[in-house]
Amino acid sequence: MPSDKPDMTPEEMDPNLRWHPQRVTRAMRESHNGHRSVLVWFTGLPSSGKSTLAHGLEERLFADGRGAYVLDGDNVRHGLCRDLGFAEQDRAENIRRIGEVANLFLDAGIITLAAFISPFAADRRKVRELVGAESFIEVYCRCPVEVCEARDEKGNYAKAKAGVIARFTGISAPYQAPATPDLVLDTDRTGIGQSISAVLSLLSQRGVIAKSEGGHAA
Repeated sequence: MPSDKPDMTPEEMDPNLRWHPQRVTRAMRESHNGHRSVLVWFTGLPSSGKSTLAHGLEERLFADGRGAYVLDGDNVRHGLCRDLGFAEQDRAENIRRIGEVANLFLDAGIITLAAFISPFAADRRKVRELVGAESFIEVYCRCPVEVCEARDEKGNYAKAKAGVIARFTGISAPYQAPATPDLVLDTDRTGIGQSISAVLSLLSQRGVIAKSEGGHAA
């Protein structure tokens, strides 16, 4: 597990800053919440079902009394990342910022659900390294681009094909699918309820949440 203190070189550290150690630790918060904190990272093409699944899972976890929060790709671009575009370097910075925010949520003992296209494997790997492999669960929402396009309520696929939107993932920008995700959900064939159950089952297997007496995630 990564240290609470950032790993920075002397050149990177501002001499006017000092790391202040916390008295309430992540382990204490996890114990108080009754579950571990992990980052569930949903990746996939636009309109592959990432946000729908993340918000549905958040609702289920909340109803079960667990601390969970969704970091949604569109939502963070309304505030935290509103200054970023969609060039490759901006996409990388977008994911870097989200990784840092997610790391804070993990320290707070929250099950963090991140729904981002995150098209580049290197950017997802950096987030995994930041939070620690034991705290990172990668869920690949796999869906054919034709199905994603048919689902697209915002019409972005059509705009991308018409040249109105540049660098649109799946049309004019690449998507690098995960090589070894922790879970693959074929969202063109798997309903939202079944997908949520699959993620809950994985969280239970990883010891993030407890199992009920019937063997299901409680």
